[in-house]
Amino acid sequence: MFKLTNLVRPNIRGMKPYSSARDEFEGEASIFIDANENNLGSMAANQQYNRYPDPHQKALKAAIAQVKAVRPEQIFLGNGSDEAIDLLIRLVCQPGHDQILAFSPTYGMYEVSANLNDVELKLVRLDENFQLQLNKLQGQIHSEIKIIFICSPNNPSGNLINRSSIEYILKSFSGLVVIDEAYIDFSAEESWTTQLSNYPNLVVLQTFSKAWGMAALRLGMAFASEEIISFLNKIKPPYNINEATQQIALSALQNTSRLPLMVNEIKANRDFLADALTHLPVIKRVYPSEANFILVEVSDANAIYSYLLNNGIVVRNRTNQPGCTNCLRVSVGTKDENERLLTCLKSYI
Repeated sequence: MFKLTNLVRPNIRGMKPYSSARDEFEGEASIFIDANENNLGSMAANQQYNRYPDPHQKALKAAIAQVKAVRPEQIFLGNGSDEAIDLLIRLVCQPGHDQILAFSPTYGMYEVSANLNDVELKLVRLDENFQLQLNKLQGQIHSEIKIIFICSPNNPSGNLINRSSIEYILKSFSGLVVIDEAYIDFSAEESWTTQLSNYPNLVVLQTFSKAWGMAALRLGMAFASEEIISFLNKIKPPYNINEATQQIALSALQNTSRLPLMVNEIKANRDFLADALTHLPVIKRVYPSEANFILVEVSDANAIYSYLLNNGIVVRNRTNQPGCTNCLRVSVGTKDENERLLTCLKSYI
């Protein structure tokens, strides 16, 4: 049975979080001389940058809550999803003792964050269709494993993980189950955020980097129970989301009508590219994708990667990933970029 207080590291349970100047004051005032800021203004174009940002991102979370149909108390905002991944591991994993589990091939930051926190990562191979093999979990789950990471749509394969498999893990595992939905906007399947009330151990990661086109701002989201979010807020740096990012994200959220138009164009370009790639002799297999990229098996990944690079086209060589021998991951570009890629591959000998 899942009980968060038993999962959280003992030193964090009793930890007193840093209290910033903006935490200690609430209300209206005309003079702020409490936070050692530069009251003359800012050298930057925006004079408001001399003030520390809202450490709790209240306005931004309220806007996100409306779009995502969750409560603001169920939202954590991080410096990219990577910050949430790191903090979740810090929250429940004792360094040098506890473990996390993920399914390979998958997003590389789970391993980086595990190594950084001296937490062992157990990897279980996905099958040939990049789906979970639940039978291989037998004997793999034990008390030292505190988090299971599931990337869906998966990176680098692009497919959704079967919902029934994820439900089985959510019901049977007593630790945190983190579903990384960085690419969910390109999929027809509903987000797992709709299931937060049904699974107290569920954490859903999303990002503004992909569909929203805001990768440079580094703004990631974690959705979970109010209890989990409160612990993440307790251990995060006080001002982890800067003022510029908060204001630009608020502006984007006021213009959400553009999002489905962009997403639909990317999906149309993806479908065109996937179909066109299947007709090229150099392509051995095009994997189905629910993301804004396509995994393709080619005749010689290393040679073709170098060939494309010499022609000014950068793709991702995934041939060293488990189950991805001779595979390249191709992000969906503009129509012109996709056409240039196809023309270049047609000329490969």
